[in-house]
Amino acid sequence: MSTLYDIPLHTIDGTPTTLGDHRGKALLVVNVASKCGLTPQYEGLERLQQRYADRGFTVLGVPCNQFAGQEPGTAEEIQTFCSTTYGVTFPLLEKIEVNGDSRHPLYSELTQAADGAGEAGDITWNFEKFLVSADGEVVGRFRPRTEPEAPEVTAAIEAQLPR
Repeated sequence: MSTLYDIPLHTIDGTPTTLGDHRGKALLVVNVASKCGLTPQYEGLERLQQRYADRGFTVLGVPCNQFAGQEPGTAEEIQTFCSTTYGVTFPLLEKIEVNGDSRHPLYSELTQAADGAGEAGDITWNFEKFLVSADGEVVGRFRPRTEPEAPEVTAAIEAQLPR
């Protein structure tokens, strides 16, 4: 059985990568979209990136167009939007599907994790957040309406920062 670290991915510019490139860091993996009512969460995600990056943490944005077509752009358009509108510095992956028959293997693994209410399964909307520990285990799941800087999210991140 492969680990999260072994699943083949691509950065938004098409470069092959894996979560293994972030081994030893706590990760917040978030399916993102540019034309969603929750898009302003990019601000909080970037603040988390700035606050914790030097302590072994990174946000990883995963564009997805499965929810009401709210991420229609090309890779270049998404990158430009994120950097110019929200000053995003955290890594973005290629646009993928997070639900259904074409669900990316990364999300096949992530969606097995339960949220605080004990619910696992499909992604419900844009900006669902998964906290991955420094050793590659999914240790938290936060639903889309949970703000990135909510106390339960920041406490969970701080508990996972490498010592």
